[in-house]
Amino acid sequence: MKVFHRLSKRPPVRRIVAGCFAVIALVSGSLWVRGLLRAAHERQANQLLAQQVQTAESAAQTATSALPPSQPETEPEAAAPPHNLPQYDALWQQNHDFAGWLSLEGAGIDLPVLYTPQEPEYYLRRAFDGSSSFSGSLFLGAGWTPDANHAIIYGHNMDDGSMFGQLERYRSEEYARAHPSLRFDTLTQQREYEILGAFYSRVYTKQEQGVFRYYQYLDLSQEEVFQEYLRQVQASSLYDTGVTAQYGDRLLTLSTCSYYTDDGRFVLVARQKLT
Repeated sequence: MKVFHRLSKRPPVRRIVAGCFAVIALVSGSLWVRGLLRAAHERQANQLLAQQVQTAESAAQTATSALPPSQPETEPEAAAPPHNLPQYDALWQQNHDFAGWLSLEGAGIDLPVLYTPQEPEYYLRRAFDGSSSFSGSLFLGAGWTPDANHAIIYGHNMDDGSMFGQLERYRSEEYARAHPSLRFDTLTQQREYEILGAFYSRVYTKQEQGVFRYYQYLDLSQEEVFQEYLRQVQASSLYDTGVTAQYGDRLLTLSTCSYYTDDGRFVLVARQKLT
């Protein structure tokens, strides 16, 4: 009696490997497309905020120009508390964490800045409306006040150029000289700044000594601390802009990630323009 063995048909190994690669490619492609759509949605949301500010500012300027000349006061009045600038009031009504607006035309930055004193990094992965956001929002470091003489603003270095994705353009002295000014308005004041310095840095460990931890200089109200920060910025800067500062000037520091090294950072420092 003959026994017949039926051989099982096994797919070639190469076919299995090819199938696995096809699945991986499909999943990767799907994630890539989803990432692009998410980034586009987040950019559009920020552009709508910028349009809202521009529209409100234009309307306020039109209304002001239409007013009749003011008459001199017959009696002095007590100074009124400052009010929100008209272009920012509506955004503040939407979100009381809204602290100001940052504009760098040269880096394509025209964005709101948020501040949450109890949890400074709250908006690290949140949009203006508080929803989850991979690109997050620009936010101020701990201890900031509108009257402080130093503000540190943090933002992500996004691959699509959004947020602080183009800030590293200022590594070039030629570029900085072509775009020397920026604007950081608080809710009540418009403020123009000029570039003082730009440098590469990183987040240092506690064990490292003799390094410039720029992110720890939150309060420059003491003259010796102000002068030390200014000296370190000038010593670290990639070029000399010809701009310097004196104690009492208001400084602005912008910080983002840089991938030249682990935990790398790119930093831009500016001084408020003298009036």
